[in-house]
Amino acid sequence: QQQLVVSGGGLVQAGGSLRLSCAASGRTFSSNAMGWFRQAPGKEREVVAAISWNGASTYYADSVKGRFTISRDNAKNTVYLQMNRLRPEDTAVYYCAADKTGGSKWYTLGTACCYWGQGTQVTVSS
Repeated sequence: QQQLVVSGGGLVQAGGSLRLSCAASGRTFSSNAMGWFRQAPGKEREVVAAISWNGASTYYADSVKGRFTISRDNAKNTVYLQMNRLRPEDTAVYYCAADKTGGSKWYTLGTACCYWGQGTQVTVSS
């Protein structure tokens, strides 16, 4: 069974850091673009960051630029999201996703774009 297993969420104070990991099992996603999304209560799921299959290209939402860093290690079949200088508005359930469309703006295509991992709660207290 193909799975994306997410770990690393939790509770942190504003200004703190967390690192999320997304490990693939059952198949390799080393040829897929990958990304992180989040969904806060009452809001739609939004893309946070995305990375090309080889790590050469990245995308960040304006709200996280300069604070979050996405990276991947294809040898470990794992994608990471390093989150620094966290803010209360970063509180959300975070999801890992692997593109299955092959398009350059796959992360704008809604939930049908991707293979999804389970969510992990990130809570930032003020």
